[in-house]
Amino acid sequence: MKSKLLPIVLTGMTLGTTWAIRGQFGHEQGAAWAGGIACVFLVLLSNRKEWISGSLKAALLGAIGWGLGGMMSYGQLVGYGRTNDFPNAAYGLLMMFIVGGLYGFLGGGLFGLGLQESSSGKKVAWHQLLVEMFAGAVIFYYFVIEQLGMLMTPPRSEAWALCAGAAIALAYFCSRNGYSASLKVAVYSGLGAGFGFAFGEFLLVMGGVSGLKFNFWNVMEYSLGFFGGIGMAYSALTADFERQKPPSASRASSVSWPVFGLLVLIPFIVWHQSFWEKDGVEIYKNVTPADPQFWANTAVGLAFFGFLIMLSSAVAISEKWKKSSGPEQLVLIKWTGLILFGMYLVYTFLITGAFLSFYRPEQFLYLVNFAVIIALMRYCTTVISLSAFQPRKALFLFFGIVISLLILSAVAVGSHDELKGARGRFGVEAEAQVME
Repeated sequence: MKSKLLPIVLTGMTLGTTWAIRGQFGHEQGAAWAGGIACVFLVLLSNRKEWISGSLKAALLGAIGWGLGGMMSYGQLVGYGRTNDFPNAAYGLLMMFIVGGLYGFLGGGLFGLGLQESSSGKKVAWHQLLVEMFAGAVIFYYFVIEQLGMLMTPPRSEAWALCAGAAIALAYFCSRNGYSASLKVAVYSGLGAGFGFAFGEFLLVMGGVSGLKFNFWNVMEYSLGFFGGIGMAYSALTADFERQKPPSASRASSVSWPVFGLLVLIPFIVWHQSFWEKDGVEIYKNVTPADPQFWANTAVGLAFFGFLIMLSSAVAISEKWKKSSGPEQLVLIKWTGLILFGMYLVYTFLITGAFLSFYRPEQFLYLVNFAVIIALMRYCTTVISLSAFQPRKALFLFFGIVISLLILSAVAVGSHDELKGARGRFGVEAEAQVME
C-alpha cells in the first residue's frame, strides 16, 4: 500500500517545493516553471510507458496551465482571512479555495489532455481549445465583472474571472469530446490545489498567532503545491486513458518545441523579470554589508550562466531524442526534470542571497525536500488500479472541503484578535478600504 502512495506523495512534495520556490519569482512564469517540474516528475514517478513519447509536450502544456493562474490577485483574500469575524474569514478561505482551484484545474486539465494524446495517439484539437478558452475567458469576465459587478478582491485585479471562464471552456471541451480522464485530472488537481491554498491560509493565520519567526507565507504556498500535486498525481495515475497499441515513437520536431519551452523560454522570462529587470542591491544589503552591488551583479551573471546551461541542455536533449527510444527517452526525460528542478533551486538561492546567509531557513528546507524526492523516486514501481471519473464522488469531496473550510474559519476566528494586515470584505470598514 505504501508503494502505491509513494508516487502521489512525492509528486505533492515536488509541486509543494517548487511552488514555494515560485514565491520568490511570482506571476505566470514562476508558476509555469513550478508546474512544469511537477508534471515531468509525475511522468518519471508513474512508470507508464505509454506516456513517454508525449510526456514533455504534456509537461509543457501543464506548465502553461499552472502558469495561467499567475495572473490572479489574492493578496486581499489573505487579509480577509486574518480578520476576527466569521463572515470575512470564511469568505477569505472560500475565495482562496476558488483561486487555488483555478490554478489546479487549468494546470491539471491541460496536462491531462497532453497525457490523453500521448496515451491514445489521437490528436487533440488544440487550436479549437485555445479559441474556446480565450472566448470563455473574455465572455465570463465581461458578464460577471463588468455587467454583474461580482468582484472578488476589490480594488485589486479581478483576473480570476478570466481564469474561471477559461476553466469552464476547458471543462466543456473535455466533456464534449469524451476526454473524461483529462477532466478527472483537472477536477482533482483543482480540488487539491484549492483546498491546499485555503488550508495554507489557515496555517498562515495560525503561524501569526503562534508568534514563531518563520516564513508562514511560504508555508501557504507549499500547501497549495503539496495538495495540488497530490490531486494531480492521484487523478492522473488512476485515470483510465485510452491506450494505443503499440505506443508510437514521437518525432524529433514534436519534442524540440516542448524542450525549448520548458528549458529555455520559461527560464529566460524568469531570469529577465526577476534578475535583469530588478535591482537586487536591497536584497543583498540585508544579506551582507560588504559590497552588495557586487553580489547583486554576480547573482545576475550566475543566473544567466545557469540559463546558458539550460539552453545547451535543451539542444543536446533534442538531438539525442532523435536517436533514442523507450528507455533512452526516459533517461532524457529524467535529465530534463533534474535540470529544471536543480536550476530552480539555484535561482531561488541567488534571488534571495541565501547562499551567503541563513536568514531564510526555508530555502534550505527546499534542498531537504529535493534530496528526499530523488532518494525515494526509485521505489515508485507499483501500478495503481485505474478507475473511471465519477462526478458524484468529486462533488461530495467538494462539499466536504467547503464544510471543512468553514470549520477552519471558525477555529481561526476564535484563536486571535484582529491580526496585522487584516482587511474586511463586508461592513463599513470594508467600504472605506475599497475606496482607498
